[in-house]
Amino acid sequence: MSPPSSHDRAKALRERMAALGRSLGERERAEEPALAEARRVAERLHELATEAVEAFHTGATAAGAEQLRVQLFEPRVDDKHLRSVQFDLRRGRHAAIVTVKSRGDATLVGPFRVGKAEGPCKSFPFAAEEELETALGDFLARFFEEAATP
Repeated sequence: MSPPSSHDRAKALRERMAALGRSLGERERAEEPALAEARRVAERLHELATEAVEAFHTGATAAGAEQLRVQLFEPRVDDKHLRSVQFDLRRGRHAAIVTVKSRGDATLVGPFRVGKAEGPCKSFPFAAEEELETALGDFLARFFEEAATP
């Protein structure tokens, strides 16, 4: 009996990975309703952040300091938490992250310098909408201040 060919080994690997994908996908399917709610909250917070960043850019440009522009990234699956959604703000080495978790809370991370320890972090339950939105404003202001400090 001859050993399996390269083609047979590749086919076996594809089949194994497809089975694993189905198994993990079925496990995660149960989490979809909570993850969909996290996406909805993340998108709402991202809309608020977009308006705030645009207002900041308008003010900075009017003052003659266009170099203060920051990047706001689109929501995506969180880098650390599989069942969470995040979006980031960046200017140079300055960063801030908003993480919305399917377990029902949102965490504001930073601001911090890339390459340094992340933090500070503050978490809010989805139900604390007013408190979360107020904290988001304070969070963005801290980020803009730190990102604009030479």
